[in-house]
Amino acid sequence: MKNILLKLLLTVLMVNTASAQEWMKNLEVAQALAKVQNKMVLMVWEETTSYEYPVIVRDQQGRTIFIYDLFTDEDVSPLIWQHFVPVIVGEYQYADLYEKIKGKRSQKYIDKFNDDSIKIMDINGNILNVGYSDVEYQNITTLIERYALNTSFIAQELQDYRSNKNFYSAYFLGSKYLDLSLYVNRDIRGEVIELADIYIKEAEELIKDEEQTERLALQQRCDLLTLQEYLILKRPKKVIRQLKKLKKEEIIESNESFMAFLYYTAYMSMDKREDAEEWKSQISSVNLKKAQLIINLNR
Repeated sequence: MKNILLKLLLTVLMVNTASAQEWMKNLEVAQALAKVQNKMVLMVWEETTSYEYPVIVRDQQGRTIFIYDLFTDEDVSPLIWQHFVPVIVGEYQYADLYEKIKGKRSQKYIDKFNDDSIKIMDINGNILNVGYSDVEYQNITTLIERYALNTSFIAQELQDYRSNKNFYSAYFLGSKYLDLSLYVNRDIRGEVIELADIYIKEAEELIKDEEQTERLALQQRCDLLTLQEYLILKRPKKVIRQLKKLKKEEIIESNESFMAFLYYTAYMSMDKREDAEEWKSQISSVNLKKAQLIINLNR
């Protein structure tokens, strides 16, 4: 019954927002709508709307247009709705939202969370554009070009995580974000990887809830996934150094194919084909395709 009511609510919202183009005021509903529309959430604190928020935007002729107030301009709002689900979050929610990230994020992330700038979030409330800020005025066109992600590629993993947060849902969402980073604009690849790392670290924290006999293998799987981040960031030599620190008898059988994938991809990224060849037979066809994408990035 709850799901039916939510679907009806979202249907009404989509109709209303298509015409009114008003920013939403409920973060939870905005996240639900973003999930349905496979979009990211564009969020600002309510206090930010109490004064003029000047921005710039590029029109179809390539001209830069100055907008005096993001929140009142009738032309920019539809543009934002086309690419994001925008929401204004009340200051009364700050304490609860901060408590969820306290001690779990970098200072750079906390600063972004606290400031008055636009925050691009996924449907779980994790910020993507942590490292981005304009010199003077927020460029809405650049924001769209960089961060208007179609999240259909990770839709299932996002849904699984929202439905049941555990080691596996957090791990597979982090892993899928790493896969997504292979396809996004290179300018935001590092930020997508940082977002993936949030879920990988959360998965590590959730290992304690799994069976005692599985914990070592799961921790090792997280460690190997972190090494995959370095491959995407074009640091294959670091991956080889870290892998060589692992003794053969320390590798859990269920993680052997993952290790082979990392060895193969790292060696191929360094153009050491002979070293890579011994690992190739242990890799599935799907992961060979992924390996090639990473190899191409390293060239």
